[in-house]
Order: sequence, then structure tokens, then C-alpha cells
Amino acid sequence: MNDQRLRVGVVGLGFAGRTALEAFSELPDVEVVALAGLEKDLLTTLGEKHGVPHLYEKWEDLLETEGLEAVSIGTPTQLHAPIALKALEKGLHVLSEKPLARTVAEGTAMVEASKAAGRVLKVVFNHRERGDVAALKHQIDEGQLGRIYYAKAHWMRRNGIPGMGGWFTNRELSGGGPLIDLGVHILDMALHLLGEPQVTTVSANTFAELGPRGKGSVSSAIRPTVDTLGSKFEVEDLATAYLRLAGGGALQLETSWATYRAPGDNFGIELFGTEGGAKIDVQNYTNEDTLRIYTDVAGIPAEVRPATGPGLGHRAVVREFVRIVQSGDWDGQNGSEALLRTEVIDACYASAKAGREVVLHD
Repeated sequence: MNDQRLRVGVVGLGFAGRTALEAFSELPDVEVVALAGLEKDLLTTLGEKHGVPHLYEKWEDLLETEGLEAVSIGTPTQLHAPIALKALEKGLHVLSEKPLARTVAEGTAMVEASKAAGRVLKVVFNHRERGDVAALKHQIDEGQLGRIYYAKAHWMRRNGIPGMGGWFTNRELSGGGPLIDLGVHILDMALHLLGEPQVTTVSANTFAELGPRGKGSVSSAIRPTVDTLGSKFEVEDLATAYLRLAGGGALQLETSWATYRAPGDNFGIELFGTEGGAKIDVQNYTNEDTLRIYTDVAGIPAEVRPATGPGLGHRAVVREFVRIVQSGDWDGQNGSEALLRTEVIDACYASAKAGREVVLHD
């Protein structure tokens, strides 16, 4: 193989791991040299499909692969920190699925390890790579919306609890429910579009009304009862938060895995600016006709519907990770931005538990 190729190992055979494997395998300047996962048959199948020479059941063994330069983590959240810390200690670059970690403490350890090792730590926030988000970001940067003072972001599902009774619904393993799972995506999207304002305070509520009763599963064919769940439903199934931003702005988040509403899996954001407004509304992951720009033309209210492509999503994140690593300019590429998202999510959970507003920055 070409010695100039970046030698990557992928951990995890679920959606995140498979998506990363596909994206890395497409790049001519990358060689996927190792793959790890517990599902033996799938491990063999994927290894053969992508020509991966080294297959392991344990991620610890993958990190010992000779010549390995980077690792992609697509595992349940509780393994993000252990794998990343060990990989960084070995001098490997790390691409981790979102969220960065279950807690601020874990995330901080990862960021500090990246700084100490002088290696890249990047987190997969693929929804900011959508075509509609990129188009809206361009409009904002061009000043078309003026100063944005209020934003609302949501990700709501009718029946969308993933892995009922598995790691997703176990607080120790996942760190939380839809707020940390889906909410971190829309939080990232919002802060990215708004130009990374500092979050000063958060006030949040969490609810667990359907999941504990075995309702709201991803599959309509699965209707487990409390007695048949693999583990108790320990997280929220709906969360809402109000964030105050430095400079006087505000952001409202709303996210659910399961709630009585219109069918579907829908997310988006609405922005209110001094010179215009905008809305992205995504129904069941569509990429068509999702963006609206609201403005005035000659004093008359107008609505613009820009044509946007789908964007590259995960592929864009993987390509950017590879570009950064191969550039040799790793300064500041240590996961600090992702840690800010974890700090906000942590504060939201703390606010909901205490029943009061939590101050992040004075």
C-alpha cells in the first residue's frame, strides 16, 4: 500500500461505525487497516467488503495494530472516553461520534489528553454539514439576517426511543436520553449558525412519561412492558431548555424520543434577526425544500426558498478530519468546541434536577 496513506482503525459496527467505515474507505489517501466490533459475523462481512486486513473483537487489540495513525470511535457513549484516552496516549489521532462524552469530567479529560499528546480530537457533528445549514450559514455571514437575537431549535419524534431496554435508555451507559442524543446535534447546529456565542445560563426541564411504560419504541412491532425491558428506562423521553446567550440573545431547545404529536422524526431551527428571519424544517430526514428565508422586498413581506443540495454529512466530517491530520497543522484541534456542547448539556440536566436556572458564565 502507499505509505503516504493515513492508516485508520474503526471501532464499532453500528450505524456510526459503518458510516465512518464507508466514508474512510472512499478516500484514496486513507487505508482502513483495522476494524473492531463484538458482532463476529458482521465484523467478518464488513472486513471482507472493505478489504480491512486486521479484524478484532476488542478495541484494545485494535489500538495495538502496527502502524496505526488514527482511530474512529463509533461506539456507545460510555466507551468514547476510555477509547479516546488510550488512543491519544498512544499518539493516535481521534475522531469520535457525538456526543464527546457522557459528562464534562470525561470530556475535559479527553480534551486535556489531546493537548498533552499534540494530536487531533474531532467529534462528528454531521448535521452542520447539511446543504440547507451551509446555505443558511452563508446568508448569515453575509449579514442578510442582521443581528440574530432569538433562535428555536428542535428534534422531535413520535415513536423514536432507540434500543428500548438497551444502552440508550441506561443512564450509566448513555449519559441521558434525547437531550444528550439528539439535543447535542441541534445545539451544535444552532451555536454554529449563531457564530458560537457564549451560553451564560440555562433553565431546563426533563420528562419521562412514555418510555417507563414501554411506549414510544422505534419499531411499532416492539411494545415492551416494564417487566420485559432489558433494563429500566432510566432517562428522559422529552426535554426542553431555555439558554441565555452573551450579548442578550436567547436559544430555546426542544427534543424528544417519544411524545404524542404528529407522526415522524423531525428536526430544524428557526432564527429571528433584525433584518430577516430563517427556518429549516426537516421532515423524516428529507433534504428537499427545507429552507426558508423571510425578509422584506420594497417594504412587503417576502419568503425566499433557496435550492439546496443534501450536503455530505458524515462524509464531510471524515474528509475534514483526514485533511486536518494530513495538513500537520493540529493547533487548537483538541475537541474544545465539542466540550462546550457537553458543558451546556450537563448544565441542562443539572437545571432540570435542581428545578432552577444554572449559571455557566457571569
